[in-house]
Amino acid sequence: MNYITPVGFRDVMSDEALVREDLTARVRACFAQKGYRPVETPTLEVLDVMEAGGHVPEAPFKFFDSHGDLLAMRPDVTMQIARMCATRGVAQGQPLRLRYTQRVFREKTAEAAARELTQCGAECIGAAGSEADVELVSLLASTLSECGLKTFTIALGSAGVLRDLLDASGASDQWKTAVMQAYHTSNFVYLEELVATAERAANGGSSEAEGKARFKLADPAIANPGRVVPAIARAIFSLSRLRGGKAELAQVRAMLEPLGCARGISELEGVYNALIESGLEGKVLIDFSVMSSFDYYTGLVFEAYAPGVGSPLGGGGRYDNLLAQYGAEKVPAAGFAFYLEQVMAALEVSEAARPLRIAVPKGSLKEDAIATLEAAGLDVTGLADAGRTLMLRNGDVEYLFVRPTDAPVFVALGAADCGICGEDSLIEASPDVVELADLKFGGCRFVVAESAGTTEAVESRYRKLGSIRVATKYPNITRSYYAKMGMPVEIVKLHGNIELAPITGMAERIIDITATGTTLRENNLVVVDDVLASTARFFANPCSYRTNPRVGQLADVLYSQTKEN
Repeated sequence: MNYITPVGFRDVMSDEALVREDLTARVRACFAQKGYRPVETPTLEVLDVMEAGGHVPEAPFKFFDSHGDLLAMRPDVTMQIARMCATRGVAQGQPLRLRYTQRVFREKTAEAAARELTQCGAECIGAAGSEADVELVSLLASTLSECGLKTFTIALGSAGVLRDLLDASGASDQWKTAVMQAYHTSNFVYLEELVATAERAANGGSSEAEGKARFKLADPAIANPGRVVPAIARAIFSLSRLRGGKAELAQVRAMLEPLGCARGISELEGVYNALIESGLEGKVLIDFSVMSSFDYYTGLVFEAYAPGVGSPLGGGGRYDNLLAQYGAEKVPAAGFAFYLEQVMAALEVSEAARPLRIAVPKGSLKEDAIATLEAAGLDVTGLADAGRTLMLRNGDVEYLFVRPTDAPVFVALGAADCGICGEDSLIEASPDVVELADLKFGGCRFVVAESAGTTEAVESRYRKLGSIRVATKYPNITRSYYAKMGMPVEIVKLHGNIELAPITGMAERIIDITATGTTLRENNLVVVDDVLASTARFFANPCSYRTNPRVGQLADVLYSQTKEN
């Protein structure tokens, strides 16, 4: 047998262990200097107890113990701290400052990601107001500096501002949930769809068609947005594109005050100004697109990024309601955590400036993608006839030629700063990227098709066996579609010639892309349902988007182009 470690886990040899030990000591010293005292939480939690604190985005390892309890290995420590403080009656009378360095575990993560990480965190329990927020952001900055990082950015946003707007919006619960999910996943194209359909509904139009166009069984958030106040809907979208400093804060205030939703922006202004006065100018950035995947944050949220590292170093924010979820009185609280491994990766990145890297799709999207980039002012000389060239550099821009299905992976892992591919490729890969613009070309649709005249046979099989077999190149999209239909299926993944599956009897149906339907008709296949409409998207690595101004500038230009056309 092969004596290997499980996927996502590894041994740490002495040289690396010494580096980890040194960094951990530096972190511990920084935290201790500010009065943060150590605590330890158990590796295992009862899953129901953990989930009582809110949505757990990172899928934990789960198993039953001998008592029949469903346990989870901790994917995060903050919920554990809240549970511990709530059940032990601490933080009464004065703020409690706690620190920890502990391993966390995720069963499912992104491509090539580790499933065991070292989380270093600090939590301030019982302290309300901006002083504690400033203390924590400053502590994160000083700790990263002490670890040896010279270049990093801490992006500041506000869950409070967004929640206030949603509370005042008059929207349906489905629409509010979808807006939060769009922010959590950084899918701002979908956010724009939500806002646009809500505005149309407010003006007397119907949005049901848009809901059905996205996925069969209409997206309830789009089909039924409720009576959303148009000005609030526009503000919700505008927030996602505002990044900068004092000027952008003033712009947000001018937008929110007439809506009666300026409380959160006042809090954020206070924190930002105090951080600038403390010497962090150039290290902190206002970015309202920052929104943690954890849904327990109530006010300030922030994330730390370093150039050349594909994912955030860490982040945190204010979570004033979390302890109450565990039965305690409402206690103000805030904190942050970062991953030791991410800091180590950032320390290994060369400080030399890298050209802006753009993943350009091969195939049918290539010509339009090149034309779009040229219209945005980039030098695209040689891209159209690059032949077998894999990478082409023009000045300070490098173009990577990749399959559309691979573009999300290159960008998510930081090999490219940004890229272009179809929405279908993004949905299938589910990468951690920021989706910024619908480029309006490369239109196609996903359909369900079967051999002509076989509908009764397919339905008979389903009645008899309780499922049907579906062939596709897109198993995740297929699984999502049939899950919404409430229909069990056997998915057969193929890489080409999908039409052969029903012809040969290997599968009853297929889900595939079609533009004109010609190939389906030539093979005696008929469309029985629409699944998804897709166009090309511009998207970016979350780190590059927040540390490389050129990425944001390109996104703004491309977005403006789509509005003009």
